[in-house]
Amino acid sequence: MSGSSHYDVIIIGTGAGGGTLAHRLAPSGKRVLLLERGGYLPRERDNWDSTAVFVKAKYRAPEFWLDRHGNTFPPEVNYYVGGNTKFYGAALFRLRPEDFGELRHHDGVSPAWPLRYEDLEPYYTQAEHLYLVHGRHGEDPWEGPCSAPYAYPPVAHEPRIQQLSDDLEKRGLHPFHLPIGVDLTQDENGRAAPSSVCIRCNRVDGFPCLVRGKSDAQVICVEPALRHPGVELLTHARVTRLETDPTGCSVTAVVAELPDGEQARFSADIVVVACGAVNSAALLLASANDQHPHGLANSSDVVGRHYMRHNNLALMAISKEPNDTQFQKTLALHDWYLGADDWDYPLGGIQMLGKSDAEQIHGEAPRWAGAVVPDMPFEVLAHHAVDFWLCGEDLPRPDNRVTLDADGRIHLALDETNNIAGLTRLRHKLQHLLGHLGMHEHQLLSHSIYLHKGMPIGATAHQAGTVRFGDDPASSALDIHCKAHDLDNLYVVDTSFFPSIGAVNPSLTAIANALRVGDHLLARLG
Repeated sequence: MSGSSHYDVIIIGTGAGGGTLAHRLAPSGKRVLLLERGGYLPRERDNWDSTAVFVKAKYRAPEFWLDRHGNTFPPEVNYYVGGNTKFYGAALFRLRPEDFGELRHHDGVSPAWPLRYEDLEPYYTQAEHLYLVHGRHGEDPWEGPCSAPYAYPPVAHEPRIQQLSDDLEKRGLHPFHLPIGVDLTQDENGRAAPSSVCIRCNRVDGFPCLVRGKSDAQVICVEPALRHPGVELLTHARVTRLETDPTGCSVTAVVAELPDGEQARFSADIVVVACGAVNSAALLLASANDQHPHGLANSSDVVGRHYMRHNNLALMAISKEPNDTQFQKTLALHDWYLGADDWDYPLGGIQMLGKSDAEQIHGEAPRWAGAVVPDMPFEVLAHHAVDFWLCGEDLPRPDNRVTLDADGRIHLALDETNNIAGLTRLRHKLQHLLGHLGMHEHQLLSHSIYLHKGMPIGATAHQAGTVRFGDDPASSALDIHCKAHDLDNLYVVDTSFFPSIGAVNPSLTAIANALRVGDHLLARLG
């Protein structure tokens, strides 16, 4: 660290929001400090080992939160440079234009955003190019207008997934190439070219990338930002609270715990919180003082509330023919995203998961006893598995919330039955298709290894919504630029700002918004 601890900007967190914002600010010459509570993820063979990653959860944070009944659970969080993008599947979808307006669901209303799709569209394009997204605009009839094509062609389907795509089209559906962030160069047959960083393996989803072929925030944004002389990174620095001036109008100190037990204090003209929706809310709540007795940015009492995490199902179908696919995450389907001919409300989207293997299936074995194809060994089952991810919208309920107890422990209250009717119908849609897709009918197995053994509350990978933005300070914590209504120099730039979550992975929207807020901060800093 340099001698002075005052910066132009301090960013707390290095994931999709914080890492991307640092990349945007870095060329300006401003002094930027990144604070990350973890270190660099070790590069080791266990990065690609299913037992280490999924069964033993080697890289998950060794911490427990409490549910509304006071029971502990391990959240799906990873504290490393790059944040949860080290483990995400790099599926980088745009929200649909309709997601930015008010949408009526079976169980309630998904609220409108204070900006429109058109406001974020230029930043979606920039985000797609920055994160090396491979795809093809125009294949999905329900996507919004796009000002530029993807910079990279779609990742080619392997034969079994191409057959799946063809069979879906024969049913009158509209499968499209899943937009995915990978550093891949393909040859004329779709294989990884000799010069390609990504090798088209079966470790893309839920694993860190050992060869740096996945577009995570560390590789794409943090490391390039650090090449600029004004940008510094301090790892293993867990920020515990933010302090304000006596009027409560400005953050004057960022207080962090260092590994040796020492406390460090830093200050900046601008302070940006980007710790993930749960931890960002927790930090603001933990920073309560006389001027902000309920936590910073919380005069509206919304901080910690409206937690969302998608209604997800990870499912495994069993192909009648072997599925030799390695890189399976190449196809998605949004025909029922906004509704169906037999249902007036949104159902959600279907996309492929990374290819399951025998170790993952062995991990599921007790739950699947008696449910699988008779006499099919697990290794054979793995060879025939086709893995799907179903994603439905979770609604922002004020009582789905993050709170802290007297000991500073995180409590997460969650109604796990919130708006699940659409997702149930989406599963039935897929179930009824299986016989037409070369799959064993009725064999659609719950693949909970992706959802922490059937504990939905632990599946926090898509967390959002706890520090929502809006035009009205009485019902939102942040303004249109993601600045706290209550403080003049505090911003929140991760998925906390979402008023609603749609039914696609939230990462690209967090990245695009970080670029948008970055431009605002550059203008403000002059």
